[in-house]
Amino acid sequence: MPNFLLEVGTEELPASFVADAIAQWRDRLPRTLDEHALTSKAIEVYGTPRRLAVLIKGLPERQPDREEEIKGPPASAAFKDGKPTPAAVGFARKQEVEIATLEVRPTDKGDFVFVKKVIAGRQTAEILTQLIPQWIFSLEGKRFMRWGDGDLRFSRPIRSLVALLDEAVLPIELVNGSETIKSDRISPAHRVLHPEPVSIPAAQDYVKSLQAGYIEVDPAERQTKIKKQVNSLAKKIKGWASIPTDLLQEVTNLVEYPTAVVGKFEPEFLSLPVEVITTVMVTHQRYFPVFKTEAATELLPYFITISNGDPAKSDIIATGNERVIRARLADGQYFYKTDLAQPLENYLPQLEKVTFQEDLGSAKQKVERIVKIAEAIAAQLKLSKNERQQIQRAAWLCKADLVTQMVGEFPELQGAIGQKYALASDEPPEVATAIFEHYLPRGAGDILPQSLVGQVVGIADRLDTLTSIFGLGMLPTGSSDPFALRRAANAIVNIVWSANLAIDLRQLIEEIAANFVKEYSKNTSKKLSSQLCDFFLQRIRTLLQEERGIDYDLVNAVLGENDPEYADRALKDLLDVRDRALFLQSIRDNSKLDEIYETVNRSTRLSVQGELDLQQLNPETVINSKLFQKSSEKAFYEALVQIVPQTQASQADRNYQLLVEALSQIAPVVSNFFDGPESVLVMDANTEIKRNRLNLLGLLRNHARVLADFGAIVKS
Repeated sequence: MPNFLLEVGTEELPASFVADAIAQWRDRLPRTLDEHALTSKAIEVYGTPRRLAVLIKGLPERQPDREEEIKGPPASAAFKDGKPTPAAVGFARKQEVEIATLEVRPTDKGDFVFVKKVIAGRQTAEILTQLIPQWIFSLEGKRFMRWGDGDLRFSRPIRSLVALLDEAVLPIELVNGSETIKSDRISPAHRVLHPEPVSIPAAQDYVKSLQAGYIEVDPAERQTKIKKQVNSLAKKIKGWASIPTDLLQEVTNLVEYPTAVVGKFEPEFLSLPVEVITTVMVTHQRYFPVFKTEAATELLPYFITISNGDPAKSDIIATGNERVIRARLADGQYFYKTDLAQPLENYLPQLEKVTFQEDLGSAKQKVERIVKIAEAIAAQLKLSKNERQQIQRAAWLCKADLVTQMVGEFPELQGAIGQKYALASDEPPEVATAIFEHYLPRGAGDILPQSLVGQVVGIADRLDTLTSIFGLGMLPTGSSDPFALRRAANAIVNIVWSANLAIDLRQLIEEIAANFVKEYSKNTSKKLSSQLCDFFLQRIRTLLQEERGIDYDLVNAVLGENDPEYADRALKDLLDVRDRALFLQSIRDNSKLDEIYETVNRSTRLSVQGELDLQQLNPETVINSKLFQKSSEKAFYEALVQIVPQTQASQADRNYQLLVEALSQIAPVVSNFFDGPESVLVMDANTEIKRNRLNLLGLLRNHARVLADFGAIVKS
């Protein structure tokens, strides 16, 4: 069974595109081959900064033959008096078969002519020749370009093409204006270590052939070598190397033949905050920092870089990189000293010159709004005077570092630098910590703020952003969310859930919306708050399902389907909606939900025909015992009376286990009411009796509604 190799040689590709392109080919190529009935034994996708390649092992020589049944004209049009008509003759000619092979079969629309054909499988080489351009130009990425005088678009100009089916070159041509790129077996090798290109004898020799040219085409192998070399060098200098995952992947796709090189810088730069030095190394220079220990708190005056050059020239490479980092750290040292010449508070007036958003004023105005929102949150939480003072101070100072020289040069350090400068300005540690934490989480998988002050200021900052952008009518649409509003709302909910903050989100939204509309918007505060509430409900739904693993119908049951009461309840008490969803999932998983589902759900469905208030729990005020005709009605009533204290305790303490136990106790009584020897017809001809019985069912529904809308739950 033949092997196939495709290599697209390019000018230097962005590291992110190499990773994305490999992922796309791994996903698409197997499906494309399956669509063409070409099943392979293995598909290996490779990539370096100057090439993308795929090696497909164990392909068939050709597609298998297949039998195809084709429907033709109606039998009445194909044959007259048993003889074929021009319609039958034309159909047979088109299908390249004899008229004698035509068959008449009945269908739902009458008799039709059919023919069975054996379609011969095409040669694999022929199919691959057609697929190769599709595979190349179906790749997606950012900022594709044209080159030369042609119209081809790719991440970077294509310079060579290798297409081998075993030892044979498949003839492929990519025409780009006046330039034509023809397939060959020649691949560019390492620019420094092997200037001459390599010739690949056969597809299966690809990896070894490129290794002979000092090219490691397998990203996994390059990554393994990089980690091993970095760790080894760190040990030699008696340190521990930090290897961030994102940096490792980026560096892996920036080199073709990795060589780790250690460099050093003057120890005097270690007086800079660790965050400044590591940002220079990781974000700006793509270096791996070296710490004294795995605690990663104290740096050594070294860095490790990954070279794509000649290992014999490592000393020269190190010297060049040392000059670069020395200049960057000297800049950082100057900015740090200059910034610390005045306290952090003194930077606040400069925020007036920083525009937050054209229609929303300056960053100073945003800070003023954050302070007010933070005060409202603190009031809801009934915090102490000292906590409220810390929150107010942190809110005032949370954006002050944006106008420092250090953050101007290193925007990634906003918050972290604010924390350092706040401590240097003798601000309380709680305030300094909150300045850093209010930005958390910065991205997927990041930690949430741990301090109460940081949590409150972080929520306030995001609520202001959400209200402001929504207030201008710039709502997220589809995949478009330029202001990251979904992430902001997710962060608010996750902070509340993580810290168990008793916040009434609806009240906050209504208050913030009203204040915003007075100053900035022609919109109504009612419309704005409604839009924000709906947005948060969508985020709560998504977080419960995707992050907490709650079944979709149970999420519907706690949020309600078109039920304003449940939506309002969820926004007023985010902790309660989380707890109810998690509890429902737990009793589904342990089958306790099954014990109460049938009776509660049946009662819920019937009770909609009654008129009982959804908040009513006490049967003594809405049930007339004189109307009872069967003992099952009396038993139902008495059982409802008994569970009222349990339901009320469940509501007060959010101990929903008490409620489920109560519903389990009443379930047999309700079953007897419906189906036992003393069962009743709920929809009695007597209006009063019918209302009384519907009220019994409505009361049970109301008790269950304390937990969820059982009508939304799907039977397991």
